[in-house]
Amino acid sequence: MVKPLWQPSAASMAASPMRAFMRGASARYHRSFADYDALYQWSVEEPEQFWREIWSFCGVIGDGPGNVTVEHRTRMPGARWFPQARLNYAENLLRRRDHAPALIFRGEDRVESSVTFAELHQEVSRLAQALRGSGVKAGDRVAAYLPNIPGAVIAMLAASSIGAIWSSCSPDFGVQGVLDRFSQIKPKILFVADGYFYNGKTIDVLPRVAEIVRELPTLERVIMIPYTRRAPDIAAIPRCVDVHALMSRYKPRIIDFERLPFNHPLCILYSSGTTGVPKCIVHGAGGTLLQHLKEQVLHIGLGRNDRLFYFTTLGWMMWNWEITALAAGSALLLYDGSPFARSGKMLFDFADETGMTVMGTSAKFIDALAKAGLRPRETHKLDKLRAILSTGSPLAPEGFDYVYRHIKPDLNLASMSGGTDILSCFVTGNPLLPVWRGEIQCRALGMKVEVFDDEGNSVQGAKGELVCTASFPSMPVAFWNDADGSKYRAAYFERYPNVWCHGDWVELTEHGGIIIYGRSDTVLNPGGVRIGTAEIYRVVEQLDEVVESLVIGQDWPPQQPTDVRVVLFVRLRDGLKLDAALSEKIRDQIRANTTTRHVPAKVVQVGDIPRTKSGKIVELAVRNVVHGRPLKNLEALANPEALEFFRDRRELTG
Repeated sequence: MVKPLWQPSAASMAASPMRAFMRGASARYHRSFADYDALYQWSVEEPEQFWREIWSFCGVIGDGPGNVTVEHRTRMPGARWFPQARLNYAENLLRRRDHAPALIFRGEDRVESSVTFAELHQEVSRLAQALRGSGVKAGDRVAAYLPNIPGAVIAMLAASSIGAIWSSCSPDFGVQGVLDRFSQIKPKILFVADGYFYNGKTIDVLPRVAEIVRELPTLERVIMIPYTRRAPDIAAIPRCVDVHALMSRYKPRIIDFERLPFNHPLCILYSSGTTGVPKCIVHGAGGTLLQHLKEQVLHIGLGRNDRLFYFTTLGWMMWNWEITALAAGSALLLYDGSPFARSGKMLFDFADETGMTVMGTSAKFIDALAKAGLRPRETHKLDKLRAILSTGSPLAPEGFDYVYRHIKPDLNLASMSGGTDILSCFVTGNPLLPVWRGEIQCRALGMKVEVFDDEGNSVQGAKGELVCTASFPSMPVAFWNDADGSKYRAAYFERYPNVWCHGDWVELTEHGGIIIYGRSDTVLNPGGVRIGTAEIYRVVEQLDEVVESLVIGQDWPPQQPTDVRVVLFVRLRDGLKLDAALSEKIRDQIRANTTTRHVPAKVVQVGDIPRTKSGKIVELAVRNVVHGRPLKNLEALANPEALEFFRDRRELTG
């Protein structure tokens, strides 16, 4: 009999905020919640009751929630949540003001710093005053080109305290990538740093900053936050001032938080695709706050004694997600640099040094640790660590095995999936449920997630499209520069009217969990059989010779395609070369663990696999290169030069 990899203890379940929430909702609404499934069904059948209970249970600060929970609930898009409420995102994050650490920072260069909750409030107060003095008001765009340092958090909270709209890129973006994003939203203020550290190198970005500023005519002020130098030379950067000089004239005082409508824009995030200029996705303050509190307090169990870490940059939505944990009273552990510093031990050293309770990372990082043969369980204590969060791409079943065998056997491995589009999760972890190998634990509360087959029927135990059939508070407010909403509707609602189609190819399991097989727009279809790309990756990357892989469907034959054939690209360990024997070994591995339909027609060695800056491999971009189609938005890639390994490959012409 198959057993779960982990089960929560009776004591941990009894003490979890999720169980406390169930007790409160049960008493208030005279419901009986025997288990999580009953709670979930109530949350999607009675969403007005559920979201009001989240507001109350999490202690949201604001004017509201008012008498109306949602207007036009059945419209997607078009529903308006809490139309009478007014709140400020930063006010909710800065509620704790004691002298416990709020931000604990480690840089790859071994720079260390700490900011208490009291100091965080003071610094945000001073910077908010400086921004107001610079003419910033609600609705203005404040952009950032920063590493993941405490100053970035302070800047974001200062901007949002005024009601300005925040948008950020990490400093590994090139000039054009930044301009593709920020030129669309016309920022008034730009926060920058002089450089960053990565993989043992100091990267100077001052020349890039100067070029970016010259191409953004709407900028009225550029604010430098020194990082790699004590006093960087900013003379060549127009309208630039040092942040410390700017703040020096202001003393800490009570922050004048602007309470604004629930849907007032909080931030603008960007799509990471390579098929066009990035879409600018606008997220509202209220929906973001409620969704994150629900996920972090209930699904992760965060509270005042937690120290949350997420390996992220300011170019990934998980940075925005992580920051909200301040509203739960949790401390944030920030890191800037390569996760593989100190021979891959940096993040686990950080965990032991700080008493990290929740570690967030990507599935790719877990895979890389396994490939490197690291065993943190043997080298680190990790005595405070109670949960590992994984997102970014599907975590293979072998990744689950690795975490429990070689990191820590007694923790909740909470795989999650959602995205930039909703700044939150459709499916996530759960402190009340077991962890089954290869499965995300549950559908998130309040998210009416279903799986649709090709005819639009809801199915369980079969693969299909992940959809959400009811509105939720963190749906995007809008796309920027999309006055009639046509781009927004086309992105999510074209396939199934009034139903959010997310673009993931998934299965709802008998346990009520979710398995993600890949993006539905990259699903392979040889001979009319639909195959998720993750099904191939998980078996190929078990081979010691294969570091990572990427698979596409190639139109075949090229001149008059009548079908597609499966093409597998592999990056091998250093020094290895793909020969006939290894190619057949790879095919045999796939054949033995999947079906003959999964076996690639071609196996091709490449020097690298292209990925986005958040670590996701880009199958569509590779497919376009193979088929000779144009590419755009290459600045979204961490290594765009890798695409050249796939261009004009002789192996794919016959």
